Amino acid sequence: MLALFEKYGRPVARFIIKCNKWDWLIMLPFILLSLKVRLQYFFFLRSPGQSFPKAADSEWYLRYAHALLAGKPIGGHMDDILYMGYNFLLALLLAIGKQPVAVLFLQSVTAGLAVILVYQISRMLFNRTTAIIASYLYCYYTWPITLWSVYILSDSFFITLLLLCVYFLIKALDSGRRTFQILFVVTACYVLIFRPTGILVIGCVVIYLLINANRKRLVEWLHRYRWVLGGAAATVLIALVYGWATGKLDPFMESLRFNAKMVLYNIYAKGWIYDRATPSDHSYKPDYEIDVMDSLIVSFLVNNWNDIAVLYAKRTAAFLGTWVWRTDLTTLHGMVQFAKNMLPTGLFLLGVVAAVRNGLFRKASILLWIVIAVFLFCILLFIDGMYRYKAPSTPFILIMAAYGIERIVHGVLQLARAGLALWVQFRKRNDASYSA
Repeated sequence: MLALFEKYGRPVARFIIKCNKWDWLIMLPFILLSLKVRLQYFFFLRSPGQSFPKAADSEWYLRYAHALLAGKPIGGHMDDILYMGYNFLLALLLAIGKQPVAVLFLQSVTAGLAVILVYQISRMLFNRTTAIIASYLYCYYTWPITLWSVYILSDSFFITLLLLCVYFLIKALDSGRRTFQILFVVTACYVLIFRPTGILVIGCVVIYLLINANRKRLVEWLHRYRWVLGGAAATVLIALVYGWATGKLDPFMESLRFNAKMVLYNIYAKGWIYDRATPSDHSYKPDYEIDVMDSLIVSFLVNNWNDIAVLYAKRTAAFLGTWVWRTDLTTLHGMVQFAKNMLPTGLFLLGVVAAVRNGLFRKASILLWIVIAVFLFCILLFIDGMYRYKAPSTPFILIMAAYGIERIVHGVLQLARAGLALWVQFRKRNDASYSA
């Protein structure tokens, strides 16, 4: 028996310890549940009498991907540049799977397996209980992730990519291993070119790094790779100067200005909170005079700043959900509904406060920075009616809310233990008095 244990038992024990104290065994049911939820919806839409939803942007992505497969070069339009990462990924997946339904299946599977990243990030930032709660919430309370996994859009893969980037970031900071540092840099660069939101996200990640990175280690790293970093910066600068001088950047800048004007005149000027008119919009008479820096965009923002500030305030409230505009605090039922609707936000804020109090916020603030990046994108542009642009923040809000729940559970258990101890002490005193 001892020989069998030495041969089989010890390797198994080492494997279990290597799996970080049963974490993979804990994750397994959540992986299966998450896959069940996403694939169940996928196969429901694929069943007879049903169909996969389509969006106007989906048709553009598919046409562009097929054009890339046919040998069309990358254009200079902002959509060609800012969505380059997703366009190439979609073209690659269509080349392999042939049909869009294969892409949707892969999106559903990827969204399901992303629960692994949710668990691991929660575990590294907080504790195992938080990871379990976050995994459960991801399985059953993330409808936006399930919904967008059946659209040919950039959202589903982008959410998983953000989780992967944050996972590599935390591993790189915790371990200091070069492998994770390289993986983080690669995923961060891909996030940057995947879709426009990625630019704001990486900007916030850089702020997080500057706050949390070990200054001495950062200086050493910059000194070690100074020639590589300097060469990369010089290459980018030379490419920009060359593009500007030869007119290669003109299509990009022109399309960028055109889209900015479209947003200003079709969204801002009408006081729209969303990408369509609603009763909650802020109606005003815009000033179109161009008198600041000879710029239409800057002039519009400066001359209409008071009304734009009101619009931003309304979008801030709208970020919570469409239920904001249906809130009625004059009745008991309305107050109960308000409390239910505010519960996720309340748990998120509780998680933030608890992280600050317990000294975990410095490290866990990456969750808040990702939410801030998505929030800024929605406020500065607009909030689409289906809250698609808010979807990337969902898993990060969820993880922080899970920590809020864990703190509530911890507090309840602490009170229960204290109550039990008092009850035992009271019984002992009674028994002693009866004996006397």
